[in-house]
Amino acid sequence: MLLATNFLKVLKPALNPDALSAITLTLKLAGLATLVLLLLATPLAWWLSQTHSKWRAPVGALVTLPLVLPPTVLGFYLLIALGPNGPLGQITQAMGLGVLSFTFTGLLIGSVIFSLPFAVQPIQHAFESMGTRPMEVAYTLGAHPLIAFFTVAVPLARSGFLTAAILSFAHTVGEFGVVLMIGGNIPGQTRVVSTQIYGHVEAMEYEQAHWLAGGMVVFSFLVLLALSLLRKRWGRVMP
Repeated sequence: MLLATNFLKVLKPALNPDALSAITLTLKLAGLATLVLLLLATPLAWWLSQTHSKWRAPVGALVTLPLVLPPTVLGFYLLIALGPNGPLGQITQAMGLGVLSFTFTGLLIGSVIFSLPFAVQPIQHAFESMGTRPMEVAYTLGAHPLIAFFTVAVPLARSGFLTAAILSFAHTVGEFGVVLMIGGNIPGQTRVVSTQIYGHVEAMEYEQAHWLAGGMVVFSFLVLLALSLLRKRWGRVMP
């Protein structure tokens, strides 16, 4: 009992309401972003892995752009686009949805765009690595393309889907530049773990920052460990 009491005292800086709110919001954002990313990335990755269109290279470059673009640049243009005078902002206002900048929905949109390559690339590589033979056999047996996709291609690419889900979730959890630009640091609405740490450092509250930052280090290590175990299990190269 004494040991448990002392442990709770040590954890108290990390269990304050502000930190718990930021952690909860971060997990909610990462979970929803991962779900949306898998839904968007699957058809896009399949198209990129199968097409010979001249648009393949430009579309692939556009999907990969967030990997090399500074997060603040992406966040800035999303802020302009979603703002009251931006094209998307005017559409959402006309639809009665208001302005999405500095809202959770705006954070979700920014997170999906910023993490898109982390979802598309593993699935695309998984589709490419299975070759054309499995789908050709399915078509020969009379399977409808959509049925063949879900019963043949998706199961064979399961490692890519799992990798994409893990990377998308982890990358969303670790976002800072984009979420700060498009969402600010509003408690209970847009303040996630990364911006909470930033706020603690600005206020010179290093003890609270240590707990949250340490948690991020442990989380990142577990993600890399999970990917390493997946690579060993399936015996293939994963991003």
